[in-house]
Amino acid sequence: MPDDAHPATTFEARLDKLAMLGVRVGLNLRAGQELVMTAPLDAMPLVRRIVEHAYKAGATLVTPLISDDAVALARYRHAHPDAAFDVAPGWLFNAMAEAFKGGAARLAVVGDDPTLLSAEDPEKVARANKARSIAYRPALELITGFAINWNLVPAATPGWARQVFPDLPEAQAVERLWDAIFAACRVDVADPVAEWARHNATLRARREFLNGKDFSALHFRGAGTDLRVGLAEGHLWCGGAEEAKNGIVCNPNIPTEEVFTTPHALRVEGAVRSTKPLAYQGTLIEDIAVRFEGGRIVEANATRGAEVLRKVIGTDEGAARLGEVALVPHSSPISASGLLFRNTLFDENAASHIALGQAYTTCLRDSAGVPMEALAKRGANASLIHIDWMIGSGEVDVDGITQGGEAEPLMRKGEFVAGPV
Repeated sequence: MPDDAHPATTFEARLDKLAMLGVRVGLNLRAGQELVMTAPLDAMPLVRRIVEHAYKAGATLVTPLISDDAVALARYRHAHPDAAFDVAPGWLFNAMAEAFKGGAARLAVVGDDPTLLSAEDPEKVARANKARSIAYRPALELITGFAINWNLVPAATPGWARQVFPDLPEAQAVERLWDAIFAACRVDVADPVAEWARHNATLRARREFLNGKDFSALHFRGAGTDLRVGLAEGHLWCGGAEEAKNGIVCNPNIPTEEVFTTPHALRVEGAVRSTKPLAYQGTLIEDIAVRFEGGRIVEANATRGAEVLRKVIGTDEGAARLGEVALVPHSSPISASGLLFRNTLFDENAASHIALGQAYTTCLRDSAGVPMEALAKRGANASLIHIDWMIGSGEVDVDGITQGGEAEPLMRKGEFVAGPV
């Protein structure tokens, strides 16, 4: 294997570097920690390398939980009675929550086929997703509250690669997708750890600028978009490497290009149109167009997957409100690749975006130990879901609205024009 003085060139060397980044930069796993990992079956070569690096870092136990597309499809095609779609493994998610409370870290290897369930009954898909969201809540709250060090890392799988490169033979599509992943994750450099340190410094400077501004709202304008997003009282911009409440500095997403904060759940007004498709739980939702009044979606349409979108919005009271707003320059490496990844981990880092549902309470000042009811009074949204979708492009402008109501140019044609650029 090449040493750190030279970029990794073989596939195996690059795969190993990605696994190392997930453990050392993504999680910053500490000796004595357990690790709970989820991954698709097709990602096992990466999973095995992550496990090796985790144990080398001092993990006491690594527990992988593996999913499989064929198993997932079998449920929708053969499960009966109908009530089977209102069931989720709460016992498993409760156990994950207990592991996190006991100090375990969380890593998810992502690479699912974004259209896996697109031909299945949307009513069953929505019910199964809702049941899972309810059961997963105890673990999700620990993640969104940044109680633990956690990380998402991508893996190229045949189902995903076919969606990104539909005109290529499967093997070639997988190879091309791996190349794109390695580039986006900054693996193809001499010292990926140092490169991530530089990148994190850029994101830190950007969020410090925005925190200093303390805008009351953001105003997005573009084709089909005229949206004013009020920001929560005492909101805090985050992004890149952050310190979790367990004291460990980690990078939750690899790759990442965003800075993000908490909107005010009651202060979002106007219309917005998506600029990229949303891949959600095996369904591709395209050309989303919604209108907000008083912070809540009152109209929702999409050219594909509209029924699933509306059912998602109806999950609970908070599902029709925003829990996150994020800024990403149009020139980000993921956007510059020209690829539509059909995967939120990537596509959200190609464009500014918003998220329906649960707020990240870590994006509120002095939120540690504060009950959700008190944070809600400051504007933090609560929901069973957290779903990001993209609203930025090279044609979208963003203004910051000061506490005095004045508009200051923040982004023009998708690029920052204020602060670190």
